[in-house]
Amino acid sequence: MKHGIFVAPFGRFADPHKLVDLAATAEESGWDGVFLWDHVLRTETNEIIDSWVSLGAMAAATESIRLGPMVTPVPRRRPIKLAREILTVDLMSDGRLTVGVGSGTDSGGELSRFDEIVDARVRGARLDEGLDIVTRLLEGETLAHVGEHFRVDGVSLEPRPIQNPRPPVWCAARGTAMKPVRRAARYEGVFPIDVDADSFQRMLDEVVAVRGDLDGFDVCLRTAHDGTPPPFADRGATWLLRAFPAVVEHKKVFAAVVHGPPG
Repeated sequence: MKHGIFVAPFGRFADPHKLVDLAATAEESGWDGVFLWDHVLRTETNEIIDSWVSLGAMAAATESIRLGPMVTPVPRRRPIKLAREILTVDLMSDGRLTVGVGSGTDSGGELSRFDEIVDARVRGARLDEGLDIVTRLLEGETLAHVGEHFRVDGVSLEPRPIQNPRPPVWCAARGTAMKPVRRAARYEGVFPIDVDADSFQRMLDEVVAVRGDLDGFDVCLRTAHDGTPPPFADRGATWLLRAFPAVVEHKKVFAAVVHGPPG
């Protein structure tokens, strides 16, 4: 199992210099990855910086550690803008980007207060269509697409990403909902949220039903805020992220990072 750090670029970490230091320290301390929340508005704090710009800076300051958003809400993004960001960070990191995606939530009103789409069904449809556009562009296709939510008129993406055919995609899936799990099974990984042992096992069973097995498929769980892993992590998780509250004292995070990953 690989081990990563999972923090929000909020509060004391709403500072790209601290995030760069965090990524470099995690790399030096033996961690396998650092992943950032991706939000524009929250109830916990109004001190928030952009995850993708921060990831680019973190990529430039590191050499081996894996980096990524966990997760970027595709429905509130323009597919070509997101594809360019993914491409840029993949190039900046020499192929160390993992792309976590989801449909987003209205936490803090970050959808409703900007007149974004709130309806969960519509956001799910936009996620499927938008993610398909993004991945096809990253894979080198010259894309002509007319869909329910997006249109693309003969566009290709250059230069090519370092990772072939593109950076891996992990899809968030929450609770007992199986449609997001089936979506994840079409890509390279799943990021379960709000699961217990039973719903986690159902997720894995559903992935196997779609893919045939779990070979080459990542399952990324997060710890409790005190670092305790889920009791079912050994049933199939390939990544475990040391999670922290949305707003946390940065010295506490650095102390845990310097201590190194479990085992």
